[in-house]
Amino acid sequence: MSGSTRDAVLGRIRRSNGARPGDPERQRIVEERLAGAPKGIVPQRGQLPHADQVSLFVKMAEKADATTARIASYGDLPAEVSRWLRDNNFPADLRLAEDPRLAGADFGATALTLRRGASDGNDLNALSHAESGIAETGTLVLVSGAENPTSLNFLPENHIVVVKAEDIAGDMEATFPAVRQRYGKGEMPRSLNFVTGPSRSGDIEQTLLLGAHGPRALHIIVVG
Repeated sequence: MSGSTRDAVLGRIRRSNGARPGDPERQRIVEERLAGAPKGIVPQRGQLPHADQVSLFVKMAEKADATTARIASYGDLPAEVSRWLRDNNFPADLRLAEDPRLAGADFGATALTLRRGASDGNDLNALSHAESGIAETGTLVLVSGAENPTSLNFLPENHIVVVKAEDIAGDMEATFPAVRQRYGKGEMPRSLNFVTGPSRSGDIEQTLLLGAHGPRALHIIVVG
């Protein structure tokens, strides 16, 4: 669209709205809207005491075909990871995220073969740390970065995700301010992934297929 044509179209829109170029009142309204970031309508399902939010998160995650476990501290993490892999007859090897929150988990006492960092596409099992969880849908909020490479979320066959109980919120809207607070305004991660259950598709003859676009198994470990 040429400049003259664009100006003509925008001019008609302004006239139909009763607007004038450089209208200070309209400019004020736009600036207030951007600065205030008003909240939209939030469903009531997740508006619960925090302990009930955690319970709802676990319930909804399991409803979406994820498995879950609750542990008291990061020190209990290696045993739970080993148990889940063993009980499902998965190989005793693990691609591990380098999130500093995992420093309290000593995997040296396990029989697991560990690799760290981003997946090269040949890993069967991976473990990463979620930024938070959403109670109303059992959804994990995963941010990209060197500490938790996005490749761990999608390439391995089996994904283990750790989330702190205190980071579980009632609804999606509550997660954005928490991410902004951690990273600072204007410094959001490159990507923000919302994961609800293992990957699935029902596109072919409406038959549910797990692992269609990512991990076929998702195990969520809630710490605390």
